[in-house]
Amino acid sequence: MKAEYNFSNAEKGKFYVEDVKLNVPIYLEQDVLAFLDTIAKKRKEDISTVVNNLIHSDMQLAELID
Repeated sequence: MKAEYNFSNAEKGKFYVEDVKLNVPIYLEQDVLAFLDTIAKKRKEDISTVVNNLIHSDMQLAELID
């Protein structure tokens, strides 16, 4: 690493993209992944859809508790 960097020609916000959608990677344990894969195959859906549906269900349950 350099002791000093020259930012005199830098452009503020050069790489900023407004309203960008980020897909966050989520790492699952093998048994959880196998469980979700089984459900996805039975429903003929992808694993992301199954996970989102399960999380939405949990969100609704959590709202009932509050």
